[in-house]
Amino acid sequence: MASSHSSSPVPQSNSSDAFFKKEADATKRFRPAQSLPDVCPKEPTGNPSNLCDSPSLVVDQQRWTIYHSKVNLPAALNDPRSPRNILHYTNRKSLRERRFMKGARIFVLLKIPLTGHYYTLTINPGQIWSKYLSTAGGKGNRDAASSKLLQEKLSHYLDIVEVNIAHQISLRSEAFFHAMTSQHELQDYLRKTSQAVKLLREKISKIDKVMCEGSLRVLRLSLTRNNCIKAYNKLKLMATVHQTQPTVQLLLSTSEYVGALDLIATTQEVLQQELQGIHSFRHLGSQLCELEKLIDKMMIAEFSTYARNDLNRPLEDDCQILEEERLVSLVFGLLKQRKLNFYEIYGDEMINTAKNIIKQCVVNTVSQIEEIDTEVVVKLADQMRMMNFPQWFDLLKDIFSKFTIFLKRVKATLNTIRNVVFLVLDKNQKARELEDAFQKSSAKESAVDGEVAYLTHEGMFISDAFGDGDLPAPQRNASPNSEPCSSDSVSEPECTTDSSSSKEHASSSVPPGGAEMMIGEDMKLTDLELVRLANNIQELLYNASDICHDRSVKFLMARAKDGFLEKLNSNEFLTLSRLMEGFILDTEQICGRKSMSLRGALQSQANRFVNRFHEERKTKLSLLLDNERWKQAEVPAEFQDLVDSVSDGRISLPEKKPTATEERKPAEFLIVEGQKYATVGTVLLLIRIILEYCQCVDNIPSITTDMLTRLSDLLKYFNSRSCQLVLGAGALQVVGLKTITTKNLALSSRCLQLIVHYIPIIRAHFEARLQPKQFSMLRHFDHITKDYHDHIAEISAKLVAIMDSLFDKLLSKYEVKAPVPSACFRNICKQMAKMHEAIYDLLPEEQTQMLFLRINASYKLHLKRQLAHLNVVNDGGPLNGLVTSDVAFYTGNLQALKGLNNLDLNMAEIWEQKR
Repeated sequence: MASSHSSSPVPQSNSSDAFFKKEADATKRFRPAQSLPDVCPKEPTGNPSNLCDSPSLVVDQQRWTIYHSKVNLPAALNDPRSPRNILHYTNRKSLRERRFMKGARIFVLLKIPLTGHYYTLTINPGQIWSKYLSTAGGKGNRDAASSKLLQEKLSHYLDIVEVNIAHQISLRSEAFFHAMTSQHELQDYLRKTSQAVKLLREKISKIDKVMCEGSLRVLRLSLTRNNCIKAYNKLKLMATVHQTQPTVQLLLSTSEYVGALDLIATTQEVLQQELQGIHSFRHLGSQLCELEKLIDKMMIAEFSTYARNDLNRPLEDDCQILEEERLVSLVFGLLKQRKLNFYEIYGDEMINTAKNIIKQCVVNTVSQIEEIDTEVVVKLADQMRMMNFPQWFDLLKDIFSKFTIFLKRVKATLNTIRNVVFLVLDKNQKARELEDAFQKSSAKESAVDGEVAYLTHEGMFISDAFGDGDLPAPQRNASPNSEPCSSDSVSEPECTTDSSSSKEHASSSVPPGGAEMMIGEDMKLTDLELVRLANNIQELLYNASDICHDRSVKFLMARAKDGFLEKLNSNEFLTLSRLMEGFILDTEQICGRKSMSLRGALQSQANRFVNRFHEERKTKLSLLLDNERWKQAEVPAEFQDLVDSVSDGRISLPEKKPTATEERKPAEFLIVEGQKYATVGTVLLLIRIILEYCQCVDNIPSITTDMLTRLSDLLKYFNSRSCQLVLGAGALQVVGLKTITTKNLALSSRCLQLIVHYIPIIRAHFEARLQPKQFSMLRHFDHITKDYHDHIAEISAKLVAIMDSLFDKLLSKYEVKAPVPSACFRNICKQMAKMHEAIYDLLPEEQTQMLFLRINASYKLHLKRQLAHLNVVNDGGPLNGLVTSDVAFYTGNLQALKGLNNLDLNMAEIWEQKR
């Protein structure tokens, strides 16, 4: 520094603008200094590799670290491995140079400590450079002399600076030398301090080795051990997951579909949660999804095979469930996969099995009948139509028996499936109950936690709020089925994570009868879905009954095409009806619901049978009436027994006893409840026909209403036809009778009275077998009774009319003269005797008396008319005496007839005059 140069005074400023401007710019250009490393090592809390990131002045002061390295510039420049560092350095320096060359105002601050104070010397290089730049920029390189002049000017400026600096130092020399002295003292103080710090560090290092190094090492080893345990468990879990596919294959080979699906679900969960991101398992998830789809197809195929094997096994009297454990496993697997329409497979198989049952029964029966040549008659339906009734009946009986066993098996299988569904439903309900209970307990625990928080907030410790042992030990990632791994879990392979233990549980086989163990926690089916599925399965049982009935109906219709069923007699149809009714009742008892198809077919056949039954008997009755000569017939003993059984309350045809009836002779009258009935053979057979109708109603209750209608028609037909033949004298042309006698009329009346006697009994029989809403049909019997009574009255009127015409004919010629009795009265008495003789044995005594009273009234009317015509009065004269004698003769003869002795004839009415 040349002190001889002149200098200008340095401008002084009391403001600190330049100082603060320098500080602000310095913060922009330079990086913040790094903080010193912590001299106190922290307690290890994480990965042990992170514990040695920064050096410790206590531990590492005697050990070489990267902070002791010193490298010279040539070595750094010649380092071939890091050429980019030098480029980065040069780029950064050039950037600084460009910023400096912008001509911004930069203040250089020189802080000189003098006499305990800092004095600031401010120099503005911008002014110097600006002058240089203005001079150099103006002339350029055109004048070489200008450069020398510029050098001189710069030297002059330098001298000015040095003079100013020397002047300032001279002014503050005393403070400067005092600062230099203080600097030496400060260095001595720092040296002593450094030695004290070194000694302290050595002591701390010894303390660290004795007291801290072992504990920290234990912590590091413990953390390392825990990490090793986690790594071991993770590797063990990976090994278990790696064995998933072979284990699934093994489970599928034993049809353990539920275990296989649980294992797949557990593995998927582990892959998504605990093994997420493992590169070696990146394709395992998609493979398990495909395997799950394959299991779905396998279960459907397996269930179809099971249904086929279950329904097509020999139909013996064995209703045990086929491989129940296998069925339960399949159902659980299908429910787990939400294949809720699997029961439709069983339904389709039921239809095929029902067809095969009928076909096999027909083939077996035809093979045992020698009369049927299967080579000539190929079709099974044609072969079946060649059977007679006993053969066909045995075939139908065999079909019904097979169908009954078939339905029992279906019911047992479907009940097992429904029980599985109800088991899952019950599991869901229990799970909800547990969840509700857990929520309630959680609410209580939250209340306790609030109380603990309050105690802590008030300054008490939680250990003071709880007793010893009451504090719950925190368990991380703990599940109800898993126990926390202890510190010795490395030596115990059984201690695994939750997912691995659940996987091993899912892969275990289901023991016999352990259906509840198959219900997984992930069987997410709602109660509505389960109830609907159970109802569909129950409906499938109903469908099984309908299928059997429908196939039976087709079998019946195939046999009825040629009118075979309509040609059956009453006994054959009765046995057929009883067989069908028994099968219908059995199916209703098994399935719990009525199937109407077979019942409807039976009703249809019963209607055809009723029509044919009625037409046959109506035709038979018509033939009997057309050949009836209306003469009193003898009554065979079997008919007497028939009416006796009816009197005893048994309205049915009694069993024939050939030996007993042959020994008994026919009776002249039919005794019904103590009364004698003279009847014709047609009426006897009609009574039997009526009982046949009643017995058909007992045997086939479904035809009660039809039989009532047909029986009413039959009774009406007999009434009208007998009226035509007797009263209408149709028997003269039909049978060839010469005339219709009073005996024919009286016999016809008595036959009608016999039928009328049985109408109330028949009515009561049908009433007991009708529904209350069908009682209105009983009015037919009331109408029939009225018609019969009218017919009987017409017959009585006819008998009276016959005598009335006789009286009119005879009395019109009557003359009052001797001899007495007159010929007219003798003829009248003769005809009256014949009339009495004709009807007395046919009609009851009361009816005979009533009939002769009516005849006597007609007689008196005609006699009175004739006496009035003859002007004979009751005056005691000769004519009156003659008439009185004739009347006395008539009265004596009439009362002399059997049963008429007490008859009040009241003959005085012939003399009464009209007023």
